[in-house]
Amino acid sequence: MRISLRVTLVILHDLAASVIAWLGAYWLRFNLSLPSEYLLAVLSTLIWVVPLQATLFWYFGLYRGIWRFASLPDLKRILKAVGVATIATTLMLVLFRVEAVVPRSVLILDPILLVLIMGGSRFAYRAWKDHRFAGILLETKPVLILGAGSAADFLLRELNRTSSGYQPVGLLDDAPGKQGRLIQGVPVLGPTGEVKHWAEKNGVRDVILAIPSAAHAARTQIADQCARIGLNILTVPSMDDLMQGRVSVAALRKIELDDLLGRDPVDLDCQGLHELLTDKVVMVTGAGGSIGSELCRQLAHFKPRLLVLFEQGEFALYGMEQEFSRCCPEQPLICVIGDVKDAVRVEQVMRDYRPDVVFHAAAYKHVPLMEQVNALQALKNNVLGTWVVALAAKNAGVGKFVMISTDKAVNPTNVMGTSKRLAEMVCQTMQEPEGTRFISVRFGNVLGSSGSVIPKFQKQIEAGGPVTVTHPEITRFFMSIPEAAQLVLQAGLMGRGGEIFVLDMGEPVKIAELARLMIRLSGKTEDEIRIEFSGLRPGEKLYEELIADSESTLPTPHPKLRVAKARDAVAAEVAVMLDWIVRSESVGDAEVRAKLRQWVPEYQPAVHVAGTAGSTSS
Repeated sequence: MRISLRVTLVILHDLAASVIAWLGAYWLRFNLSLPSEYLLAVLSTLIWVVPLQATLFWYFGLYRGIWRFASLPDLKRILKAVGVATIATTLMLVLFRVEAVVPRSVLILDPILLVLIMGGSRFAYRAWKDHRFAGILLETKPVLILGAGSAADFLLRELNRTSSGYQPVGLLDDAPGKQGRLIQGVPVLGPTGEVKHWAEKNGVRDVILAIPSAAHAARTQIADQCARIGLNILTVPSMDDLMQGRVSVAALRKIELDDLLGRDPVDLDCQGLHELLTDKVVMVTGAGGSIGSELCRQLAHFKPRLLVLFEQGEFALYGMEQEFSRCCPEQPLICVIGDVKDAVRVEQVMRDYRPDVVFHAAAYKHVPLMEQVNALQALKNNVLGTWVVALAAKNAGVGKFVMISTDKAVNPTNVMGTSKRLAEMVCQTMQEPEGTRFISVRFGNVLGSSGSVIPKFQKQIEAGGPVTVTHPEITRFFMSIPEAAQLVLQAGLMGRGGEIFVLDMGEPVKIAELARLMIRLSGKTEDEIRIEFSGLRPGEKLYEELIADSESTLPTPHPKLRVAKARDAVAAEVAVMLDWIVRSESVGDAEVRAKLRQWVPEYQPAVHVAGTAGSTSS
């Protein structure tokens, strides 16, 4: 082992410890007053004891460790070295007949003092480097930790190691076997249901939710309970992020709806996805949108040979280019500005880059906007655009074409949902026994997507309210953007052509309750921020469906994916519909709706309900 300056200092420290411990043993033996006649005995034995102990310390590897990370294995090495040194010292004094009086109590006291000095200094140094004395010197805030598992243990270690500003005063956990125990010296006070009692008793205003693997229903219940009593709620990163080393457990952040409304992780067939995507050319349309951008991020994990980002919006595409240059600089990327309705541009891109897989996420999806004076544009973008991209993909020999659809395509009550049902029909009629396989994937709302209700509520809460909800009974399905993107990839892998996959969206969420939860999580009460009911908007319905009445579903090997057996599309009828859309330039919304009822019999325009407008603070 190379003797560096650091090792030299540690050796000198242990030599000094050996001298101090031997002198201290004599000093304690004679009640803190060493008689002068024993002073010569102490000095004459030191020249034997110190070299012997130093040799054994080196032999037992005490200088291979790093004080910054001193731990139990280091303490064990010290105990072994000191134990052997004590026996060797005794034998040496006898065998070499050292003429000095060495009381037996000195041989007992010396190793005790030696372990205390050598071990204590090492652990004190680590405690200092880990800022464990900061809580004594710096002002800290008391905090309760909800959960007493692995995440809580990691969290306590990190809070002790860093200057976090928090001082844990207790943990709460519903497991009876943990209550009354200690974790890192912090007591498990009781169940999570007693959070109000323990918060008031300890003057706590902040709680940390340290149960990243708990069911989301349980997390929601605990968070709602804390929010109701006015506690600030923080959470730790997911266990997956912690185990992958992407973030530190001490990377605390305010709890978000994704933490509460999300679901269990998606089980992906990674081997199959590698076969589908790795070293392949993959194209994503609408690559700057909520789903399109997340698809690009998920695709990058599988290392395609080239990722082609097709997007109409210049700024959105620029944002993706900057993100990938920063986060995935090794991923080959082509950023293409283009409109999915522009057949010449789309065919050029397909011809130049020859993608193996295409994910078609480009769409107009805002229901009220498409309902008011933009009905024809919804058809041109969502239906004609799908046909243009699908036809170009077919001509270019693309292996798989995956089209992102919506739950609003089921028994549609609005132009946007009906246009996506027509896009599904286009993909159905494009499917042939050989060649490109066309797959559609339906799902509901995604948390935080552009145009979704959650960013709108957040802005309204930040502005002091009121929060506007269309109807007290309106419900929606919600899914996180990463989960939706992962299931789209999985559906793309499983699809054999012509299917409409339906994602398991879980239980529907009542929007009014969602608004109330967001208000409480913001630290406000419903007296401070009112909820107003504005009435259903044009084309909006109270309940979304994922399966139409005339459809049935079949299970798939993946628990979160089912296949809808939709009404078969007739190629001749779809061709007539596409021809009408191509030729129509200045058609009013009423005529568009009439055509939609003709093409999609299940389309029933929603009656605008305005009689529910009002406010509530209950």
